[in-house]
Amino acid sequence: MVSAPIRIVSVEGTPLSVPLREPFVIATGRIDVTRAVLVRATVEDTDGRRATGYGEAAALPPVTHEDQPDLLRAIAACAPTLAGRWVATFADCERHVTEALPESAVARAGVESAVLDAWARLAGIPLARALAAAESTSLPGGPLPILTTDITLPIADPDAMVALAVQYAARGFSSFKVKVGRDWRADRMALQAVARAVPQARFRLDANGGFSAQDALSLLDAALAGGLTVDCYEQPCAREDLAGMAAVTARSAVPVVADESFRDEADLSALLEARAAHAVNLKLVKLGGPWRALSLARKARAAGLRLMAGAMVETRVGLLAMAHVVAALGGVDWVDLDTAFLLAEDPFEGGWTITGAEIRLTEEAGLGVRPRG
Repeated sequence: MVSAPIRIVSVEGTPLSVPLREPFVIATGRIDVTRAVLVRATVEDTDGRRATGYGEAAALPPVTHEDQPDLLRAIAACAPTLAGRWVATFADCERHVTEALPESAVARAGVESAVLDAWARLAGIPLARALAAAESTSLPGGPLPILTTDITLPIADPDAMVALAVQYAARGFSSFKVKVGRDWRADRMALQAVARAVPQARFRLDANGGFSAQDALSLLDAALAGGLTVDCYEQPCAREDLAGMAAVTARSAVPVVADESFRDEADLSALLEARAAHAVNLKLVKLGGPWRALSLARKARAAGLRLMAGAMVETRVGLLAMAHVVAALGGVDWVDLDTAFLLAEDPFEGGWTITGAEIRLTEEAGLGVRPRG
């Protein structure tokens, strides 16, 4: 159990811009450098002991409304409001952060993650165990769960996608999250090329809302007819096109995962009413932080939906926060926590060990992550 109560001493944000190895191209945009904010939060307990935690507010325009400058301004503006606030429960933390940052789920995710990381560090336990204890659940004894992630292939010409897939397969990845959504015929050719080069590959298609229902189904039919193993189909149609999502869901032979269409409890209700997905993608920066993500995940699961854990283009900091939510949930159906592997450098250390596609969370307090040097 985390120590309680704690007082938020300070919150600050600094730019977190890390170059990518390859351009990250999706149906709606492209980035070459992460556009995030590293959040540091210092808290103290009633005995005056202090700890500093880390969080990541990761923008991905145009998926997120905010860009890095907007996040820096929002976090700087909220810092005086949060300083001095006493927090007794994780729900208290979410409430205070939401009141201070009502317009930005991305900024809330970074700030809440940093505060909860610091709180768990004071308690001397991993954040996953603190989250589970706060929900009156418990994790089994022994090591935290091992998470097996996919790896993302951005939209590119088929030869470039094949080269990346072959490299990743040699490193131990067998599940490929393939970005599609601009031209289903070109996507089909790229998928077939990757499948020929890596016959054991499993595919998770992600259209980022780029298709009509008809084109989405045309690509899926072609992929399955070509013998590809497709695990799931993420956000085939636009966020607002629930009718299109429902049409794909009704006919799809694989689970349809709502991502852009799932940002809050109202979205969850709308998806369920429209029967517009078989699953939802949990991302801290769209849901507003670890505690809200955990709560919405449990509600979605109780309603019969499956779960994916994902991220924007985030460093180790943001991915660790999501991984601890996954561990607190006892696992999810699909793990998509790979973007730190797409970066040209890693400015952080601690929190996990990596073997191929396997992520092993450490037993370090909080997230266990720290800046290098």
